[in-house]
Amino acid sequence: SGTQLSKIHAAHSLGASKRQILRYVIFPNSLPEILTGIRVAVGMCWGTLVAAEFLAGTTGIGFVENVAKKYFQYEVIWITIFIMGMLGLLFDITLRKVIDKTIPWRGKG
Repeated sequence: SGTQLSKIHAAHSLGASKRQILRYVIFPNSLPEILTGIRVAVGMCWGTLVAAEFLAGTTGIGFVENVAKKYFQYEVIWITIFIMGMLGLLFDITLRKVIDKTIPWRGKG
């Protein structure tokens, strides 16, 4: 969405330098989008990691599920799916808490 031009003009009118405008106006306004992008990227990386383990891994949870599939060990398959989901949820909750602590002004105009 970007920083509102009126905020930049207001800071400039109050005598802020370009560096101060960048540090105190533009960066704090763009931080929510940056951290949301990081949160989405972590989710994509988690999915890619598991997919890579499925395809070519010799260790990891994806590899364990692949071996269990070969030997029809359905309980192991369900457990690995559950673990993958819980780890993904844990990553997401942790990042949400970090975002909430880092940028408490997010969504407040």
